[in-house]
Amino acid sequence: MAATVVLSILGGLALLIVGGELLVRGAVQTAARLGVSPLVIGLTLVGFGTSTPELVTSVQAALSGSPGIAFGNIVGSNIANILLILGTAAVLTPILVTANALRRDSAVMVGAAILFAVIAALMPLGRLVGAIFVAGLAGYIFLAFRQERQHDGADHGAIYDKSLAAQNVDPGLIPVSAPQRPIAVSLLIALAGLALVVLGGYFLVGGAVGLARSMGISETVIGLTIVAVGTSMPELVTSVMAALRKETDVAFGNIVGSNIYNTLGIGGMTALLSPTQVPAELVRSDNLVMVAVSLILVVFAYTGMRISRREGALLVVAYVGYIAWLWP
Repeated sequence: MAATVVLSILGGLALLIVGGELLVRGAVQTAARLGVSPLVIGLTLVGFGTSTPELVTSVQAALSGSPGIAFGNIVGSNIANILLILGTAAVLTPILVTANALRRDSAVMVGAAILFAVIAALMPLGRLVGAIFVAGLAGYIFLAFRQERQHDGADHGAIYDKSLAAQNVDPGLIPVSAPQRPIAVSLLIALAGLALVVLGGYFLVGGAVGLARSMGISETVIGLTIVAVGTSMPELVTSVMAALRKETDVAFGNIVGSNIYNTLGIGGMTALLSPTQVPAELVRSDNLVMVAVSLILVVFAYTGMRISRREGALLVVAYVGYIAWLWP
């Protein structure tokens, strides 16, 4: 039983990661073939596509009647992104923070985290709330697109950085002006990636539920830890690579952009497709931890407009402490 559960989780994660990359790559090539602007592709397909593992996992968990895994994945991913992933990147190379990213994007990230925590404490996340979240993300992307065009990339934001970080790791995600591959092939790659992502989400959720039951641990804890960290692997790779290449502002924007997508996009889509109550465990503690670490990140960033190695180490230590406190 235990071996089957572990294989289901590991296999699900592998399918999510491989399928997510194929889905984004095929979609990018199809959009480029149709003449869509590279800027639009970057701000939408690449930016949102790299969050597909979290999206599929949370939606499938909610539809399967496991809200602890669904929302634990969102909250846990946000916490892991800041403490574990950005902390690790800062330990490797101090993370520089641009004033615009701090003033505009960090405010949206913190605001979205507070909004999620407050609404979750007051009412179930129904379709109206989900629609508001998704509309908020759409409005944010629209503003980011408008600012990109006005400033010609000089005043780019977190969504741009999230896309750039992914493209730096996988050149196949860069839209080219004259793609050589036929559009039918690109569509098949995207559809194959989508199928793998859906299958991976099915195995991951099933394995996570099985692990929780076999170990007597709540599904929420599994969602906050194993599922959240597993689905955040793309963010870990892209942020660490950006830090090693000294593109530290991109590493910061990648994490901020990912958290905005997780809260507004994935939280909103999960509520739209499967309205449910956020588990009391999250409301009482982990939602507040998410808000707190978001605020701590902003405070660290304001001090010298960078995340130092020491601050990065503190973030990583805080994550280890959080997991030790969380895991029974």
